[in-house]
Amino acid sequence: MAVARDLLDEYRAKRDFTKTSEPQGGKGGAKGNVFVVQKHDATRLHYDFRLEYEGVLKSWAVTRGPSTDPADKRLAVRTEDHPLDYATFEGTIPEGQYGGGTVMLWDFGTWEPIGDPKKGFKSGKLKIRLEGDRMKGDWALIRMKPKSGEKRENWLLIKEHDDFATDGGSDLLDSDTSVSTGRAMGAIKKGKPPAIKAEGRDRALPKFVEPQLATLVDSVPAGNDWLFEMKYDGYRCVAAISGENVRLYTRNGLDWTDKFASLVAPMSLLTDSSALLDGEICAFDESGKTSFSTLKTRLSEGGPLVYFAFDLLEIGGKSLRSKPLSERKAALEDLLGRRTRHDPVQFSPDISGKGEAVLSAICKAGHEGIIAKHALAPYRFGRGKSWLKVKCTLRQEFIIVGWSPSEKRRGMFASLLLATQENGKLVYRGRVGTGFSDDLRSDIQAMLEKDARKTAPLNGVPREMARGAHWVSPQHLAEVAYTELTPDGMLRHPSFLGLREDKPAKSIGLEQPVRVKGGHTMSLDEDTGIAAAEKTGVKLSSPDKVLYPGQGVTKGKLAAYYASVADAMMPYIANRPLSLVRCPAGRAKQCFFQKHDTGGFAQGMDTVEVTEKDGTSDSYFTLDGLDGLLAGVQMGVLEFHIWGSRRDAIEKPDRIVFDIDPDEGLDFGDVKSAALDIRDRLADLGLKTFAMVTGGKGIHVIAPIVRRAEWPDVKAFASEFAKQMAEEEPDRFTATLSKKARKGKLFIDYLRNERGSTAIAPYSTRAREGAPVAVPVTWEEVESLTAANGFSLEAAAERSRDNAWPSYGKLRQSLPKSVR
Repeated sequence: MAVARDLLDEYRAKRDFTKTSEPQGGKGGAKGNVFVVQKHDATRLHYDFRLEYEGVLKSWAVTRGPSTDPADKRLAVRTEDHPLDYATFEGTIPEGQYGGGTVMLWDFGTWEPIGDPKKGFKSGKLKIRLEGDRMKGDWALIRMKPKSGEKRENWLLIKEHDDFATDGGSDLLDSDTSVSTGRAMGAIKKGKPPAIKAEGRDRALPKFVEPQLATLVDSVPAGNDWLFEMKYDGYRCVAAISGENVRLYTRNGLDWTDKFASLVAPMSLLTDSSALLDGEICAFDESGKTSFSTLKTRLSEGGPLVYFAFDLLEIGGKSLRSKPLSERKAALEDLLGRRTRHDPVQFSPDISGKGEAVLSAICKAGHEGIIAKHALAPYRFGRGKSWLKVKCTLRQEFIIVGWSPSEKRRGMFASLLLATQENGKLVYRGRVGTGFSDDLRSDIQAMLEKDARKTAPLNGVPREMARGAHWVSPQHLAEVAYTELTPDGMLRHPSFLGLREDKPAKSIGLEQPVRVKGGHTMSLDEDTGIAAAEKTGVKLSSPDKVLYPGQGVTKGKLAAYYASVADAMMPYIANRPLSLVRCPAGRAKQCFFQKHDTGGFAQGMDTVEVTEKDGTSDSYFTLDGLDGLLAGVQMGVLEFHIWGSRRDAIEKPDRIVFDIDPDEGLDFGDVKSAALDIRDRLADLGLKTFAMVTGGKGIHVIAPIVRRAEWPDVKAFASEFAKQMAEEEPDRFTATLSKKARKGKLFIDYLRNERGSTAIAPYSTRAREGAPVAVPVTWEEVESLTAANGFSLEAAAERSRDNAWPSYGKLRQSLPKSVR
């Protein structure tokens, strides 16, 4: 502690602690790698950026505040070290005292170094990763060369290029309330009480997660893998709970806890721990149906609300998003326990299969429709195909762009003019004039006049409608029911249901149902596999032969799987030499590794001649389409392994791959941590990488490269990289293949980066119990995954519809000259 006290001498010398409430230090405070940003309205407004290091808070004054635009290099003047307990300080420093003015706790979180922090501080090039309420991702602190006679130490705070970076500007500083108390600077200066409880800070809650959205389809999907729920008529709500602290967010992350205040108390009783739920907030009308208009009335006038919970995303700090829906719903039902019909928090029941019957019953009862959810799919934000919605009647939100005045009601509108946003332009969709009460019409009229404008915000409004119309800024949404669209895209028989405030107008496009071929989505059944094989000209003999006894996966189902993932798989497997793992009698019988074509494969599985080291040549397998995959299925191929180069440039690899192989006794958490460390080390060398769970025990860290370097150079780089990591952390890593050297360690397998070596292909099945699949994942997902073999055929097929590596084929990365 003597070192820490010495570091605080300058801090203490500048302050009179009989006059200022700032902490003197020496009472503990922050623990772990804490970072904090305090907005400080002193002589000049600035932001104090602090990192916990060496028992103190290393501090910089950022004059213009941080920016998420990497082009904004913000001046950060190094100031005196602060005590750890300063990390939670918020208040007013008296005038006349050093730094006199108001201090807001603007951001708080944890940081981790990228590389050696000691070297970073010493060299003046410190790279860090932040996980705060507002600042996230990778940042750099770069010390500037001092000018002659300059005493202060100037640094630059710069955002690194990552998923949290923005181009052309930053709205980071728009967030302008305390993360600790919810107060603005003025409220802190006046000493007003906290807007949120200090012990219930939002950062202690589960973080808001962008919700998964359903795709509108024209018919009900078939199959027992689908769960069917009622589509509720309300506001989508993500509920974050931490003991008594509850936050209720709209689908766009708006905090509407105050609007839904009646639900806070019952939701705070759900768990003493923490949980993140997804659901819908509704209100029942007099007939017992959920009604959006009734919900709007309850929110303005008061009355009972109900929260229908249909998904559990996190419990006790552990993410469940990578789990199948069926497991998440079971955990949700356990959390909620038994509910009476009048409870304000309800479990949303589902029915497996029987989708047509469920839809018929829902529509007869006068409800909106159903949501079909794939039981085996993980939870993924945004709109996808594992959640589908089928409506009884058509309804959606439309943007209000104007109104036609009423001839009967002076000063009132007769109808609202509506539009949607299509390809960046507003498109007129007609008008709605029914569904308004007198009071509602009056309230909407006042809203329209407040945001009126002189000119039309769009083109294409029919002349008879535009004549005499009044225009309004396109920022308000009306939910409208209608029977159909006319051939020119106008609404037929529209009826107003209510105003929407939980969605931005710019995101509203015309929602057209997607046609579900044959009434169902891709099904992994034998008939589908047989049909796919016939279409490609591959004869699939004995499609009912069981290849995975434990799961009952037949040859026909395996063919259906590869038909469903072929488009996603081809960019990674096409036109490469291959090695195959064949199990003609199934996974549980004898399997063997085959490199060379000895005949028997159907057309589609091609060969490429490769010259060996001794000058002879051999025929290696290769393929370029679904027919090749199915030819492999026909011959009992359960694994496809790929070379790191393509057939047109065998000697020049286009990727580097590191396979993390854990010794017995190490868990998957060790593997994930290693993968992230390898990612970061390669990023320091200029290589962007991609992660793939192998379907076994490990993770592949893959870096695409341009085809310039040849195999010896690529292998030398990979070897040196792996060995350097092993040298730096010998108790954790090894780069030696022998079992003796691997005891209790993670083997960084770089040997796949040499001529003739192979690695499992993305979306290839594995010849292992459980029929697992090697699946590309995002780095964000890596942190929430619980195993490398967690993707079933169905889950992988569903996953293949969303590209986890969108930039993979676009990168132009060269092999680094050195690993240092």
